[in-house]
Amino acid sequence: MFWTKFFIPTVKETPSDAVVPSHVLMIRAGMMRQTVAGAYSYLPLGFRVLQKVTGIIREEMNAAGAIELNMPAMHPVELWEETGRVAAMGSTLIHLPDQPWRKGTVLGPTHEEIITDIARAYVNSYKQLPINLYQIQTKFRDEQRPKSGVLRTREFLMKDAYSFDVDKTGLDASYEKMYRAYCRIFERCGLPYTPVEAESGPIGGDASHEFMIVTDAGEDYLVRAEDGSYAANVERAEMQPIADAGCDAMADVAEVRTPGMSTIEQVSAFLKCKPQDMIKTIIFQHDDGLLVALVRGDHEVNEMKLARVAEVKGLDAATPEQIEKLTGAGVGFAGPVGLDGVRVVADQAVTVMHNAVTGANKTEYHNTGVNPGRDFEIAEAGDIRYAVEGDAAPNGSPLIFEKCIEAGHVFKLGTKYSDSMKAHFLDENGKSQPFIMGCYGMGVNRVLAAAIESFHDESGICWPINIAPFTVHICALDAREDAVMSTATKLHDDLEAAGIDTLLDDRDVRPGHKFKDADLVGVPIRVTVGKRGLNDGVVELKLRSGGDADKVAPDAAVAAIQKLIEQLSPNVSA
Repeated sequence: MFWTKFFIPTVKETPSDAVVPSHVLMIRAGMMRQTVAGAYSYLPLGFRVLQKVTGIIREEMNAAGAIELNMPAMHPVELWEETGRVAAMGSTLIHLPDQPWRKGTVLGPTHEEIITDIARAYVNSYKQLPINLYQIQTKFRDEQRPKSGVLRTREFLMKDAYSFDVDKTGLDASYEKMYRAYCRIFERCGLPYTPVEAESGPIGGDASHEFMIVTDAGEDYLVRAEDGSYAANVERAEMQPIADAGCDAMADVAEVRTPGMSTIEQVSAFLKCKPQDMIKTIIFQHDDGLLVALVRGDHEVNEMKLARVAEVKGLDAATPEQIEKLTGAGVGFAGPVGLDGVRVVADQAVTVMHNAVTGANKTEYHNTGVNPGRDFEIAEAGDIRYAVEGDAAPNGSPLIFEKCIEAGHVFKLGTKYSDSMKAHFLDENGKSQPFIMGCYGMGVNRVLAAAIESFHDESGICWPINIAPFTVHICALDAREDAVMSTATKLHDDLEAAGIDTLLDDRDVRPGHKFKDADLVGVPIRVTVGKRGLNDGVVELKLRSGGDADKVAPDAAVAAIQKLIEQLSPNVSA
């Protein structure tokens, strides 16, 4: 491809609304343009990268036995009502009520309902199972604050796959195939990924893993053991129990007036204690009533952990009216002492506290000297909080927190959707059974952005070789010189004939301009063809990732480039 016949509108200025490197560089390198907030047009250079990524995804999904199809972006809301996910998705689900024919229609943020409807219509026997169907499709979510370029958008490209099996053993096998396929995809894309245990969130299911790319541009956090033995996202992370430090003497409970002070920060400052010396009492409502959670003052309740430990559904914050009716006090003054008639679950850290400060169930008052076991009983306890700095992994290794991008997520759904949508098949005994399902999603745009976040410098992008828009970038420094252009053109044609994507910068501009654009666009291998070099009988080969340039004869350049490509290509696990 010749630069003058392609379309690469590079820009010098950094967009005012672009903060993270991937957003800045995708705009400056002429890869995309914002159309409206949260939606982008992919220009030819960016689209080539998307095609490279989707090509790798298709190859690995097909190799793993998945079958591609295409599902619509517009969904009848009735399918979402069958699964109860209209409420679960909340404001992120985009409704289209403005025309009569669109009433009751939503734009799909994901496709569990549609694929389950397809399965229940056409798959009716165990002989048709297992089956795994996938698509690469545009999704829509009503993101309130789109930002960071393609990392948080309202419209995005996603690969989602759905497996259907006859039993849990089959699901485990399907899940393992997809897990391994994801590892190969990220390895082939050249990304430094980390698989971590994860929560399933509104998708549902009982087991899942996320594939994280560590970068400061991420909005998620992964938690890993310092010794490498454990990794999870921050929502799922488990910790070693906090040890009981003991207590010289239990203080007496004392009621202290704390006027206008309802937060941990306010009360700890007023009483000259540390937040970790306080017990935070959080009241929730759920499908069957109220639930009280106790955590240390410097910890936060993890609602997914709490729901799992307490085995409740529909967990949500209690209203101020519910709190006042239960405690007899305003919000911010609840405490476990004397709190009767309600189920209480304490975090493990609370069970080893001594002489703590808690709300007194009396507006503008707190209790000091509170001791679990003496002043209130703990009938139920477990891990119901988020991990924090200073926690240790289950084996005792210190936990390390890192910002990251979630690029992929795999779930064991079980029968969540087949039960609610009555999607059944007949087993070998002729008995009706619900499909055992798995779900496997990958953000294609995020793979692209994560690659840039992982591989860039102050001059531009440094693409991994398998997803670079071009493999080789030829800079013809003297475009008016016949010898330079004939050599550059022959090298371009020979590389293309060898199956190597090649971009030839044939513009009549200064060498410095070409080199800056080459660094910005980030093609892995640069070939410089200039009058001075040809006088010496050489062209120059240089890697975008760094290192010294090599000088080779023009006739030897293709073979040398093929060796470089082999060196740059990642080793992919079986």
